[in-house]
Amino acid sequence: MRGDEHEHENPDEHKHEHEHEHDNMHTHAHTHTETKRVLNRLARLTGHLKSVSRMVEDGRDCSEVLLQIAAVRSALTGVSKIILKDHIKHCLADAAATGDMETFDMLNDAIEKFL
Repeated sequence: MRGDEHEHENPDEHKHEHEHEHDNMHTHAHTHTETKRVLNRLARLTGHLKSVSRMVEDGRDCSEVLLQIAAVRSALTGVSKIILKDHIKHCLADAAATGDMETFDMLNDAIEKFL
């Protein structure tokens, strides 16, 4: 197990400190219902991306490579949507209930960087 990994009774729940560019440290609990689905999709994406890399190594046609890159990008966007919906449903709902404005600010920052 790597230093940043940790185990939980419920694998979809984790609590740890996050360090961000603004150097604030905070701790908050997340309950995610889509963790397994996201991890499965990311594993498939990793394999797909390695396949694209092999295509480049093999000198495959550029248009084929670009189509595969577009497919990877589309799949990554799909995973991002799952994560965002789960975050809104759980983390933001909890933040609204507790008045935690920092969670909203962090989401705004993440969306800025994501887009």
